[in-house]
Amino acid sequence: MSTTTFSKETQLRLTEFFNNSIDVKSMAKSIRQVNYILALNVMHETEFLQQENINLDESFYWLNKLAEILDPYLDVE
Repeated sequence: MSTTTFSKETQLRLTEFFNNSIDVKSMAKSIRQVNYILALNVMHETEFLQQENINLDESFYWLNKLAEILDPYLDVE
């Protein structure tokens, strides 16, 4: 895994977006729904290239990670 440092402007824009522009619980729910639909589609796809499977797997992971940051659902005991 690599780490990326955002510029101050990017950090400010992301903070503004997440604090003022969206309802984080709704966004997390939408991300989870999209991930579910993508996963179902991939499972039913018969001629999917291996490299695309790897990329989709990584995308699925990071979208779920973002959803958990926005609205911790899976970590709740």
